[in-house]
Amino acid sequence: MRVVHHSRYFVYFEMARVELFRAIGGNFDAMEKSGSFIVVVRLDCHYIKPAFYDDVLQVSVHVEKITKAKMVHHYEIRRDGELLTEANITLALINKEGSVIPIPKEIMDGILGTEAH
Repeated sequence: MRVVHHSRYFVYFEMARVELFRAIGGNFDAMEKSGSFIVVVRLDCHYIKPAFYDDVLQVSVHVEKITKAKMVHHYEIRRDGELLTEANITLALINKEGSVIPIPKEIMDGILGTEAH
């Protein structure tokens, strides 16, 4: 059908999230080795127009809201400036046992006001 499958957008969102974390000096590998994990707890996605194979896409993410233990990221996928898809994803930080834990201050301070493109 030449269109990008809807499930692929979630890979793009994750790539943007990793780049955002990297931009503030974060390191997922080190964080996970220390026993902390970021998990998706809610995802709302609005498909506006399809992306096609071989399109050059721009993916952006910014933190919409942050609390003691959760973050809401807002994502946009564009082609030549035209909005194709937007999503809000709520993330939480958990420990090895699966319990929600507070987001460390250095992550909170670094992520506020930072965007990844």
